[in-house]
Amino acid sequence: MSFFESVILGLAQGLSEFLPISSSGHLALLEHFFGIDEDRVLFFATLLHLGTLFSIFFVYHKDIWALLRELGAVFADIFSGRGPRVNANETRRLGFMILAATVPTAIVGVLLRDLFSRLYGSIFAIGAGLLITGSMMFVSERMARGNLDVPNVGFRHAFFVGLMQSAALCPGISRSGATITGGLASGMKRELAVRFAFLISIPSVIGAILLEAPGAFGAGVEGSALPALGVGVAVAMLSGFFAIKAMIRVVSIGKLRYFSFYTWALGAAAVAYALLR
Repeated sequence: MSFFESVILGLAQGLSEFLPISSSGHLALLEHFFGIDEDRVLFFATLLHLGTLFSIFFVYHKDIWALLRELGAVFADIFSGRGPRVNANETRRLGFMILAATVPTAIVGVLLRDLFSRLYGSIFAIGAGLLITGSMMFVSERMARGNLDVPNVGFRHAFFVGLMQSAALCPGISRSGATITGGLASGMKRELAVRFAFLISIPSVIGAILLEAPGAFGAGVEGSALPALGVGVAVAMLSGFFAIKAMIRVVSIGKLRYFSFYTWALGAAAVAYALLR
């Protein structure tokens, strides 16, 4: 893989992982048009996921550290006989909400993994997913009427957002777009909808890395390609950081629908290409 390909793929992963335009769709399309065999970049794709994971850590390090501390407190309460005390404080409740959102994603991901893998190779399916993403972004702002914060959000709402995230396992459907739409539809405040969307992506991304790791290490990588891969991962991490910051701003001012036009155009082009080639 050349430095140019590595940078382009890293930039696509970093931006599209957090902007509501679908990272899986963009990477699949780029691999197709660059003529890159998916198996040849499996190791690199796993590293790119790791790079974007670091982006979330940088932006939400205070939340993550607080959640980890609270996890230790949960175990202490359980061992002392007081139980998990789900509503002991806002941070603990947020942690259990993240767990509730992760359950449907994990179940769907494990059960339908082979199906999603096959769809990854279909330009038509990717284009259809992008069209769905655009439609979600267009209607999401109409749903942004809620004012629920962590103490007021029900676990059924968190589970629903997790279901929306599981839909994003289909290439072309944006994870951030689906989860933010789910949060807004559940009545969450704008700030909480985007914050929750990115926090619940952490266990999902870690799970994806663990699932991909055996195949990635089995495929291996040539030593001469490591510098290019390192540059690509750095690009993914930095662009991901700025994409998260941009999304926080975009959601707060209610401009999500502008992403619809881009994803509709790209999705329509992909569908047309798949039908006409």
